[in-house]
Order: sequence, then C-alpha cells, then structure tokens
Amino acid sequence: MMTAVAVAALTACSGDGVRGTPGASGVRDPYFPKAGNGGYDIGHYDLALAYDPDTERLAGTATITARATQDLSAFNLDLKGLDVEKVTVEGRGARFNQAGQEVTVRPSDELDDGETFRVAVRYSGDPVTVTDPDGSEEGWLPTEDGAVGLGEPTGSMAWFPGSHHPSDKATYDLAVTVPEGFGVVSNGELTSEATRGGRTTFTWHVAEPMSSHVAMVAVGEWKTGRSTTGDGLPVYTAVDPEQADASRKVLGRIPEIMEWAQENFGPYPFSSTGAIVDRVEDAGYALETQNRPYFPGAPDTVLLVHELAHQWYGNSVSPKTWRDMWLNEGFATYAEWLWEEDEGGDSAQETFDALYDGTYYPDEDESDSVWAFPPADPPDAAHISESPVYQRGAMVLHKIRRTVGDDAFWALLRGWAAAHRHGNADTEDFTAYVEKSAPDEDFTEIWEDWLYGDGRPKSG
Repeated sequence: MMTAVAVAALTACSGDGVRGTPGASGVRDPYFPKAGNGGYDIGHYDLALAYDPDTERLAGTATITARATQDLSAFNLDLKGLDVEKVTVEGRGARFNQAGQEVTVRPSDELDDGETFRVAVRYSGDPVTVTDPDGSEEGWLPTEDGAVGLGEPTGSMAWFPGSHHPSDKATYDLAVTVPEGFGVVSNGELTSEATRGGRTTFTWHVAEPMSSHVAMVAVGEWKTGRSTTGDGLPVYTAVDPEQADASRKVLGRIPEIMEWAQENFGPYPFSSTGAIVDRVEDAGYALETQNRPYFPGAPDTVLLVHELAHQWYGNSVSPKTWRDMWLNEGFATYAEWLWEEDEGGDSAQETFDALYDGTYYPDEDESDSVWAFPPADPPDAAHISESPVYQRGAMVLHKIRRTVGDDAFWALLRGWAAAHRHGNADTEDFTAYVEKSAPDEDFTEIWEDWLYGDGRPKSG
C-alpha cells in the first residue's frame, strides 16, 4: 500500500507540477536547421569580452534578456568551440550541458510563457573559425594584428552564445577589453573607451534590432575617422594603417552615397554609418555588418554601394530563413546597377541585357552560372551566395520595374523597406507586397519564370 505522503510526492513530480517542455534546439531553417532556438525570443545581448591577440584566447560573459514563448523546462543556446564555465538564470545557478554547437540550459525554476528572464553565461577558450558549406570562413578569424568576428550565416556562435538565426533580432551592448595599444571596432556607437592596468575597454551600443549574423567585432590597429553626413548622421570609419591611402578617396564618398541611397530607398534605418577596412589577407570577402560594413582591403565605390544598400535590404529588412537570401543580395546588386546608371555608366537595362545575352562576363561558364537555379530556391546551403541569388535576383527586380514603371518602382523600393523596417520577411511576403502595390498588373511570368523557374527564361 502506498502512503498518502508518497502519493502526494509522486503527483507533484509527474502531474501539474511540471508544465513546461524544452525549447527546440533550432528553428528548422531549411538550410541551417540547428541555427537559432525555439521557446524564447531574445530582446538584448550584453556582451563583456576580453581578447588577447598574443595568446588568441577569448573570455566572455554574455548576459541575455529574453522572453519565453512557451512554458519552458529547458532551453538551448548556440555556441561553438568555446567552453561554458557557469550559467545563471534570474541570478540562480542553472544546470547545463554542451554538445556540438548546442548548450542546453535547465533553470532551477521553470519559465512561464510570456515571462521575461535573464540568463548569464560565462565562457572562455580558443575561438574557432567556422567553415561554411560553400568553403568560405567566418566565425573568429585571427588577423595579422588582431582578429575579426564575422557571422554570416552562423559564425557568430564562435564568439558569443545566443539564438543565431536572422529571425531573432535584438539590441546589443558590447564591452571588449584588449591589451593597451589595440583598438576595437564594433556595431552601433562607441560610448566609452577606458584604459586601466595596461588594458583598454571599448564599449559599443546598438540601439536598433540586429540579427547576430551582421554583428561584428574587429580587434587591431586602426586609423579612425569621425564625421557626419549632410543631414547630421554620424560616420565612423576604421582603417588598417596599411590601407589608409588606398581607402581615403572611396570612404570620402560615404556621405554622397548615403544621400543617394536615402533618395532611392527611404530614410536610413540606423543611427550611424561608416566602414571598416582591414588588410587584404584578413578575410576573403566583404560583409554588410550592421552600421558599418567590413572590407578586406580598400573597396571600390560600387562594392561600397552594395554593402551600404544592405543596411536597408538584409540588415533592417532581414530574411525569415536563409532560403530568402535573394532579398538581401538581389536588392544590393540592383543598387549597384542603379548607382552605375545614375553615375553615367551602363543603364540597368543594358546590364540586364548583357546578363541575359551572356555577354556580361567574359567567361562562358560564369555567364551560364546565372541560370544554374532559381534565385528564390537555392538547392542547398552551399549555394545561397552564388550568382543566381545576386544577378538573377537583381534581374527579377528589373523585370518588376519594367512592369510597373519607374515612379511606382521607386515607391515600391521605399515602401518595402518601410513596411518591414527592423523586421523579417520572406519571398511570399515580397510577392504579396508587389501584387498589392500594383493590383492591375500581372506578375505571373516574373514569379514563375524568373523567381522560381529553372533555367534561362525564354524571353528577357
């Protein structure tokens, strides 16, 4: 016979006393299913990092403010290559375990649906470089005079724990401590710089929502510049001294480019702009890190236009999943075409025609690669940054422009950026927006042949 006390204890353990369930270890992105996490939404990251370029060791405490979106008995964080030492939830110690890129946290008290909570993670180790499916490298990249943390698509998990998927945006505070003599550049605005005991702490604040894939920290020796655009927007640049001469002229055009971009795309969505120029060998690509893009070596003007256009399309309006990458790259590529058109170069129509005819690239294989797959449906994660996403994505936009006319098209560009400002959108959201903006037009051919169709459409 079971005693009343035993029955009561069993009921407490297996009945209504356990309401919550674990959050999902991933948001089921079609290309990166383990990226991000379910069961909560992050509102703010407070990152305190310390990095020594000599030892290449990183230590940090990430304090994350989040809101539960279900009753939670446990939840996951993405972190790769660094060792977690301690976790607290609402100031109380929490059990945790690490496996691969997942840290599973079990708070001492369950979290209720809708509850705002704070989790602090202390961690350290030698940060890793993440190799993407297409072979490019991201994460934490040691450089000749420091390091750079880059995150697209999933590399930010190599330097701080979180929910690393574009669908979970947050504001940020980043305090990074380095040996005296080194500088630190990040997103947002520099709010303080203080040196004590041979170490300097740089504190950056990001007031607008940011996806972790465009978060960035760059440690090194910098020549910094501060100015404003004509309408008072702060411009902050940081350039490796070896690239200062080569970068001066093109970076001096940032105010001009920003004025042009706001005329075409609408009000700038962030509180500062600028650029970071590192050494040529420090990374294999430029990246649209929020507020100020990152470049390995001095960019040309067209590349600068491309990465600054991403601040509207990709950073403010971010993809719901990585399948929607063309909404980033197609728009930024079309911004290049528009800039060239306005600067007296080829018109957007001439660029479109050259791509369609196969005369844009001198190499036949490169010309054929434009038609390798539909821009809205890359075959796998290794192809989300390939030519159809960029060039054919831009061609989709030009087809829309030809259909609706210039005035309606400019209104559409600005309206799309405004409608999803600081949010997320997918291809279905975009096609629905276009059709609502021009209800009398038929976009069937564009969607079926250009956006989702295989191969080169029969007519340009």
